[in-house]
Amino acid sequence: MSIESIHARRIFDSRGNPTVEVDLRTAKGLFRAAVPSGASTGIYEALELRDKDPKVFLGKGVSKAVANVNDIIAPALVKKGIHVQEQGDIDKFMLELDGTENKSKLGANAILGVSLAVCKAGAAEKGVPLYRHIADLAGNPDVILPVPAFNVINGGSHAGNKLAMQEFMILPTGAANFTEAMRMGCEVYHNLKKVIKERYGLDATAVGDEGGFAPNILDNKEALELLKVAIEAAGYTGKIKIGMDVAASEFFKDGKYDLDFKNKNSDPSTYLSPDQLADLYKEMIAGYPIVSIEDAFDQDDWDAWTKLQTAVSIQIVGDDLTVTNPKRIQTAIDKKACNCLLLKVNQIGSVTESIEACKLSQKNGWGVMVSHRSGETEDTFIADLVVGLCTGQIKTGAPCRSERLAKYNQILRIEEELGDKAKYAGEKFRHPLQ
Repeated sequence: MSIESIHARRIFDSRGNPTVEVDLRTAKGLFRAAVPSGASTGIYEALELRDKDPKVFLGKGVSKAVANVNDIIAPALVKKGIHVQEQGDIDKFMLELDGTENKSKLGANAILGVSLAVCKAGAAEKGVPLYRHIADLAGNPDVILPVPAFNVINGGSHAGNKLAMQEFMILPTGAANFTEAMRMGCEVYHNLKKVIKERYGLDATAVGDEGGFAPNILDNKEALELLKVAIEAAGYTGKIKIGMDVAASEFFKDGKYDLDFKNKNSDPSTYLSPDQLADLYKEMIAGYPIVSIEDAFDQDDWDAWTKLQTAVSIQIVGDDLTVTNPKRIQTAIDKKACNCLLLKVNQIGSVTESIEACKLSQKNGWGVMVSHRSGETEDTFIADLVVGLCTGQIKTGAPCRSERLAKYNQILRIEEELGDKAKYAGEKFRHPLQ
């Protein structure tokens, strides 16, 4: 079944910024996809095309990207007549239409919107759920439900507090299934709110971009202590582990790391060297049940990454470092810089390239964590993606804010649909296929 029509429009993401939505029609019906957008972005990501007119949406308009879909991609794809089940051929055609290394001509947001909609249409054409279609595209005979990594304390670029490190997450690895994981995450979240309110007052329970609390604390260990107390209060000690997204590129200055970077007058004598920051991580790992640290160093501080990855046994995740790009991933594999990929579809800009990045990582013994962006929509594509790719772990915010819950709720529906065939990654979240 070929594509009858494609139409893009401007909609708004969870931060009130414009983004691209694409409607694709086939004889089977209408298939809609929306593109997310990040705040903490790596410099090597595929280009998200923005209008850059400061008088319109403060430069964040997407009229060029929308026009590129409607005026260039749509007529070319409809004329080409490629079957919607041929995801690889369609994505390749769009990449050739763009012709640049980082999708800067048409925009990764334009190409991705079409790519996601094609994937949904391909599943419908086959008469299978989206997660099953994605599993087929990836060559996976099985599907696996992921451990959710709930971002329950926000810092960094996602919150207006003093906290440098961007995300403090809880992972219910000890749950029996995804449904129980959701219950555990929600109960810890509400206990955390109570603890924060008691210690810092009601205004400290305001939430950041991803639904996590943003208490005005400066010490990163204090955030870990809050999680430890909340996990204990909920009765899940040992069953819930801790993950962190440091987003260290955000506070990298002149070869050092400024943990007070939100203070314009921060003291350079307090900046940490890569080795000092690594020692802080080791202290944290020794004192708390941390199983995953993401973006521990700047995206070009390769030596620091390699030293840490070889010195600890936990999951070290590349995000800004790898940007879901097979070339960057291969470099990280060669340098032994990390052992897990953070998979964001809009960093690379197509479904096919996302699957390639995932398969390359898994083939080399890495874990893969599927991720949302801080600027999200109600589109639930990544919920099906994580199940179909069998990565065993997803982060899509706190159990708060509908654009975050939309993904978790979709995974609940998938678990119900799978019934007794449902498999939850649990303690094997790093390597669920083994």
